[in-house]
Amino acid sequence: MQYLYHKEAGDSSLTLKGDAHRYIFKVRRHREGEVIALRNLDDSTVYFYKISSLDKKEAQLLLEKSEVLSIKAKKSLHIAWCVIDPKSVEKVLPTLNEMGVEAITFIYCSRSQKSFKPDFKRLEKILLNSSQQCGRSSLMKLSMCASLEEFLLDNPDAVMMNFSEQKLNNTSAVSTMVIGCEGGFTSKEVALFNSENIMGLDTPLILKSESAVCAVASKLLL
Repeated sequence: MQYLYHKEAGDSSLTLKGDAHRYIFKVRRHREGEVIALRNLDDSTVYFYKISSLDKKEAQLLLEKSEVLSIKAKKSLHIAWCVIDPKSVEKVLPTLNEMGVEAITFIYCSRSQKSFKPDFKRLEKILLNSSQQCGRSSLMKLSMCASLEEFLLDNPDAVMMNFSEQKLNNTSAVSTMVIGCEGGFTSKEVALFNSENIMGLDTPLILKSESAVCAVASKLLL
């Protein structure tokens, strides 16, 4: 763990209770007098606290020092992801977070199952746990959009991941990528994009939606 998330990190003193207390003192086995790092993920600062007192239910922390330290990917990537089974999203979300994906917008595309609804509170909890482990200093942004047409009004330069002779590689200048759901895009959705804004992966294999998302993030960010 690179740091502990606490929404009030930065205050002169803090009290740790519940899950945070159990993780720091039962899992990580920190002791009174040690110094631990905390972030609030609202700024780029890491705050160092000394454990001033500790018992079985809570711990008191005193701020020792702070340091501005921004940890993020060198490139920016916004993924527009046609809605799939939330369980599949949850499996790969930590990986996308570790690679540095800046934002994900979930879109109800033509072949998305409308019964699938992302649980943003659950996804945020996954992102918090992942960020504490990988060290990133800002939380991935999550949002919803009703349709691909609506998304393109605000993101006209978005690129569609689809079958194409134009192949995506690690030098491609892409900052917003649209990934389809199972079954891919309809001809009407493909027609929303100019041919130069449609790119494919250099593989003869058919990827699942979540595999395609990871492949794209790896190509563009690592």
